Amino acid sequence: MAYKSLNSITKSDIEALGISGDVSEKLLRDLEDIIHGSSTPPETWIQISRRILHPNLPFSVHQMMYYGCYKDFGPDPPAWIPDPKVASLTNVGKLLEKRGKEFLGGNYKNPFSSFSSFQEFSVSNPEVYWKTVLDELNILFSVPPKCILEKDTFGDNPGGNWLPGAYLNPARNCLANGFKRRLDDIVIRWRDEGSDDLPVNTMTLLELRSQVWLAAHALSALDLEEESAIAVDMPMNVESVIIYLAIVLAGHVVVSIADSFSPREISTRLKISKAKAIFTQDVIIRGDKSIPLYRRVVDAEAPLAIVVPARGSSCRMKLREKDLSWNKFLGNARNLRGVEYVAVEKPAGAYTNILFSSGTTGEPKAIPWTNISPLKSAADAWCHLDVQQGDVVAWPTNLGWMMGPWLVYASLINGACMGLYNGSPLGPTFAKFVQDAEVSVLGVIPSIVRTWQNSNSTSGYDWSRIRCFGSTGEASNIDEYLWLMGRAHYKPVIEYCGGTEIGGSFISGSLLQPQSLAAFSTAAMGCKLFILGEDSNPIPPYAAGVGELALCPYMFGASSTLLNGNHFKVYFQGMPTFQGQILRRHGDLFERTSKGYYRAHGRADDTMNLGGIKVGSIEIERVCNSVDDSVLETAAIGVPPPSGGPEQLVIAVVFKSPELSNHDLNLLKKSFNSEIQKKLNPLFKVSSVVTLLSLPRTATNKVMRRVLRQQLTQTGLNSKL
Repeated sequence: MAYKSLNSITKSDIEALGISGDVSEKLLRDLEDIIHGSSTPPETWIQISRRILHPNLPFSVHQMMYYGCYKDFGPDPPAWIPDPKVASLTNVGKLLEKRGKEFLGGNYKNPFSSFSSFQEFSVSNPEVYWKTVLDELNILFSVPPKCILEKDTFGDNPGGNWLPGAYLNPARNCLANGFKRRLDDIVIRWRDEGSDDLPVNTMTLLELRSQVWLAAHALSALDLEEESAIAVDMPMNVESVIIYLAIVLAGHVVVSIADSFSPREISTRLKISKAKAIFTQDVIIRGDKSIPLYRRVVDAEAPLAIVVPARGSSCRMKLREKDLSWNKFLGNARNLRGVEYVAVEKPAGAYTNILFSSGTTGEPKAIPWTNISPLKSAADAWCHLDVQQGDVVAWPTNLGWMMGPWLVYASLINGACMGLYNGSPLGPTFAKFVQDAEVSVLGVIPSIVRTWQNSNSTSGYDWSRIRCFGSTGEASNIDEYLWLMGRAHYKPVIEYCGGTEIGGSFISGSLLQPQSLAAFSTAAMGCKLFILGEDSNPIPPYAAGVGELALCPYMFGASSTLLNGNHFKVYFQGMPTFQGQILRRHGDLFERTSKGYYRAHGRADDTMNLGGIKVGSIEIERVCNSVDDSVLETAAIGVPPPSGGPEQLVIAVVFKSPELSNHDLNLLKKSFNSEIQKKLNPLFKVSSVVTLLSLPRTATNKVMRRVLRQQLTQTGLNSKL
């Protein structure tokens, strides 16, 4: 859609978007005042977002203003710009105000201008940077590290040895008081679905600590071997957080299993990890549905199960002979209630959690988190999302995926409060929880945002307490995130991309930098990025380009082993070197823009070759998703024709409602071709459009384009799959 420049907008243009005469007249007057008082498009946009736009205005008005403001601006227009005074109050801002000149010397100006230099400093001076951050987080070691990093120049661990000699316990750090909080500080706010009109439940640090201690004592009563693998297959609720921390506090290893998995998938993970016990729930309650969970664990032939009731104090079914109810399990330690459990301190490189990749193409990779990984999660939250004492951090997730443990450590180690909604995050009841719990940092994945926007789930709820969003899991959409920012009076979205094997992010955003929609503004602290060119070697630093992303091997918290694979072969073998260092494979396709932002284009194996030109699926999908209002989402697939020859571009379309599936696909194909050729490349051509009721996704919500490619190759280019 073509938008007018701001100075061309008329009262009738505004009225056409459903705004009444008096309101449109005032809106136009305010707009004219802003235009006359601003010298640049970013200044104009900031004033518009603060003075004119609010959540109750139709989103079409927000789009008119945003696109009108940046009509001739070029790529990467900033949707949010930090106020220098506010930037100096962020965690990093306060640190740089105190020590910026010490770190950067004469190059230091102020937190806002010097953030990029500080990021480079974090890479070139890991000893200083990570010691500083660990001090800022007040990390407790029973034995301090000899140094921050020992580089393994000739061994099989190119990532080096971090915090050698150190002993610590991450759960102990979550439960510590004195530095950033008191025992009566609230550390968890939660609500169960169905109790949406009741006050939000709260738990203080004293209460959490007491319950974790009790659960840890009860674990010890089971007489398990030291450092046993203990699985957790539960929704992300208060009980699962208590259990998670108790396992870590007692020196055991959590095995993370998502509560959506089938018995077969549960069994696979239990066998790989050699789990000795499992914590689960009798059922999962969603609305008026009761979804069996314990039954799946039994069908997976799990070892000893401790079963938490979803509601009330007793389980809804008979348990296996040796399994324990939650109450009976805790009863084994009833005499130790209120007695401190002394944390089991382990070496920095000892395992604390076993997580798994999605496993869509075979056995999932079993990725151990060490005691350092939680520190990476907390440090990322401290720096990139600016999590502080007093914040309430909510992120719809599960302990089966890395963002579950990440949320625990990111909030508690930073002295913040965790917000947990025990129910579906897709509807208005979650939006109400965000309001009632006074969430200040809200994490999302793009598909959730898409659902909120299409169903208007957030309407009527006050999200003004939010000071930033975080986004991870998949590539985001500009219009959807413009809508999201507008729900919280244009607070920034910090894109956050990494992986289970990273323990956090390798690329993100910062509250000290302008943020462009659906883009990353910086490499994560301590990380150096490389974009590989056609010759598989890194393109020049800061040059614009698109290619597979590679990482400097020295990353704090990143994996160095796999339980069921050759770590070196998976992440390093066959990779190019840079200044004598072998680079680490990641596998995502990234673009570095002319203005220094980064954009994700999906997995490198989701690229296609169209007429000799490589292009990422997501790049095409971004264009197609905005072509027609009836389109919910698309997937771009390169399909080889049966008789051989160049790949043909097929667009799989999911419509917003099933009745729209009778849409004229030939007309839609023409529209796709017109926009793709205009915005991407005039040589690209859509060969076919097919419709789907939904896109196949992994359990972590990533689109499985390989599955679609296989289906299309086998069935031919039918209009429906």
